[in-house]
Order: sequence, then structure tokens, then C-alpha cells
Amino acid sequence: MSSTARLGAFVLIALIMFGVMIFLIGNKQFLFKRTYRISAPFDNVAGLEGGAPVRAGGVRIGTVQKMNLPHPPGDKVMVEMELENATRDVIKQDSVASIETEGLLGSKYLAISFGSLEAEQVRDGDTIQSRPGFDYSDLAKSANQMIDTAKEAIDSSKIAIANVNEASDYLKAITGKINSGQGSIGALVNDRTFYRDLQATVSQAKVGVSSFQDDMEALKHNFLLRGFFKHRGYYDSSELADHAVGKLPSRAPLKQFNFAGKDLFSKPDTAKLSKEKLLNQVGAYLESNPYGMAVVVAHTGMKGEREDNLKLSQARAMVVRQYLAQKFKIDDARIRTMGSGENQQAASQEGDVAIVIYPADAGHRVIQAKNK
Repeated sequence: MSSTARLGAFVLIALIMFGVMIFLIGNKQFLFKRTYRISAPFDNVAGLEGGAPVRAGGVRIGTVQKMNLPHPPGDKVMVEMELENATRDVIKQDSVASIETEGLLGSKYLAISFGSLEAEQVRDGDTIQSRPGFDYSDLAKSANQMIDTAKEAIDSSKIAIANVNEASDYLKAITGKINSGQGSIGALVNDRTFYRDLQATVSQAKVGVSSFQDDMEALKHNFLLRGFFKHRGYYDSSELADHAVGKLPSRAPLKQFNFAGKDLFSKPDTAKLSKEKLLNQVGAYLESNPYGMAVVVAHTGMKGEREDNLKLSQARAMVVRQYLAQKFKIDDARIRTMGSGENQQAASQEGDVAIVIYPADAGHRVIQAKNK
């Protein structure tokens, strides 16, 4: 073979290899596929780099394009990513992005959760929510703190063991005297009459507690006290916070119903419903529409003591929730309450009630946090 032919063969092989490399790199970076871009905000990207893979369910679906520093400093770092167009069926508006690590010392990648069936599809340029990723450096710091705490506990336990040994010697001496019947305690312990009297006293106490509970239940239905419970609108104060949440979800609600306190309740100082049929529109909406959680938020006016108003708002929220749960075919586990006490901006001087309804993802997170 001549030198010209060898040179031509070498150039041809080089071009073929170059073309294959371009194809492989382009395919990895999705250069030959239809794509779209979305963003996610993070407080700290934790070593994530441009070109890092984006995965959903462990499958690579895109790449990280760039990371923009916040403007102004109080904002978050925006991570822009480019995804395959075919992922629009699983990546929805309620999908959540997080920064993950491949193993203990592996590289960083961006993970996106699947969206819910009822959520809208993402569009080019949309921004989805994010959550902080697990950082192994934080784990190392926590491990060091645990080791230091364990060392302190071991030192303390050594001192405690010495004290226990010393105390056990005194205990042996005391129990020896008791067993021999010395002193007042020894006489009581060795006297069977005292033991029988003590058993009888405990039995009487149990009977007394049971009778007290029966009496309290009877008082609720007593003719003389029935008016008191009927006026305030509920029986058991211990149930006021059974379904309460500490705060509302940060996401925008699906719908909100607002009522003035004077329209729902018979008097300014009671939780007794007088026009409960006004709530039927809320129940009808909950029966016919998908949602994650509904929160009954109650306020009172400024008249009266602060503690009394807080308790009244909790009772009003509880009574409204009970009406909706009993009257309509809905999942009462998704109906929560929030009695917020006094509010200067309430719709009326007698307070107000709002039923705030949230989509599925926001409601589930708050309910899960409450149940933990």
C-alpha cells in the first residue's frame, strides 16, 4: 500500500472516530433531541456543577445548564436545567428538585420527583419547588458531636457507677434492718394488716376515679347544666386542638370561603352555630373537587380577654370542622383547624371564619408534618 493510501485510510478512520465521538457526546448532552428548560431555587448548590446529570426515578432525563447567583444577595441560587421533551408526562408543576450524591464520595446530580396526576404540565421556562439535599459533611459534623457527647456520657457514667456502689452499701444496711423488723418502716413492711389496708385503699381510689368520670359525663346531659354546654356550642375542651395545625401551607390555595362571625354563630361569645347552612357551599365544593387539605381558620374580635378569645376561636374552628365532617361525605382527616385568637383586621367585631382549601401536594406535606 502506498503512503498516500495509508494517509487517506488514517484520515478516514480519524473522521469516523471523530463523528462517533460527536454523536456520543451530543446524545449524552441531548443535542439531537427536542428539549425544554426549567429552573429550581436553592439556598446552596452544595458542589453541583454545570453539565451534571438530571435524573427522575434514577433515569437520566437531562443536564444542568447553568447556575445563576442571587440578585440581590437575599434571593436563592437559580439552577437551570434542560430536559427531554418526552418527560413532560411525569415532570409536573408540583415536582420537587433536590441535589443528591452518588454514594458517599460520588459526584453531585439533580433529582426531580414525579408529579401528581392532577397537576399541570411544566412549560418551557417554568420554575419548580426544591428541597435541601442530604450533605455528608453535615453527617460528619453530627458524628463528631455524637462522639464528644458519648465521651462526656462515659465520664459521667463512671462517676454515677461509683455513687451507685456507695449507695448500694447503704441500701443493703437499710434493707437488712427492715427485714429484721427494726424501726417503723420495718414494722409496717412485716405487718400483713397494713398491706391489706393499703390494697383496700387503692381499690377504693380506682372506683372513685371511675365514678368521677361517670359523673362528669352525666353533668354534660344534666338538665341544670345542659344550658351551659348548649350556649357555648361544644362539650369537651380537651378536643379543641385535636386537629389543629400550627401554620398554613406556603403555597397558594385552590379556593377560600370567608364568613363573618355574626353570620355563623348565635352570639359574640359562643361557638354555637346558628346559620350552619351557609357552610353547605363549602361541603359541596369539597365533595365534588379534588384537594389535599382544608383548614378552618377562625378569629375573634378584640373585645374580652386574650386567652378567652383564643379558646373561643379554637372552639369555633372545631365546631365548623365537625359540621362539615358529619354533614358531607368527605375525608375528615384532611380537614384541619387553626384558632388564631384576636385579629384587629377581622371582618367584623365578632370575628370571622375562613375555610382555606389547598391542592394535594401542599395538604399532604402539612398533614405528614403534623402526624410525625
